[in-house]
Amino acid sequence: MTKETTMSKKDLIDAVAEAADITKDKANTAIDALTAAIVKSLKAGDEVTLAPLGKFKVSKRDARQGRNPSTGETVEIKAATVAKFQASKALKDALN
Repeated sequence: MTKETTMSKKDLIDAVAEAADITKDKANTAIDALTAAIVKSLKAGDEVTLAPLGKFKVSKRDARQGRNPSTGETVEIKAATVAKFQASKALKDALN
């Protein structure tokens, strides 16, 4: 994969189906189940560690002042709960 391309869910399904020697339908079900389990854990405030990829965790972002780039007007940005991903050392090493 190059910088100009993006792996879509369909591409991921194809790759998992081929690697695991299962049907694309079963690969899709497995990916949907994985995604649902991660979301459920994050909603509960838990961290999710997927070795050797990294860790998903929940973080709170405080309300803050921002600036509209078009008008320069100050705007209030609401507080939010966001998901963060921290790459593992193994993933970082594999990419470098």
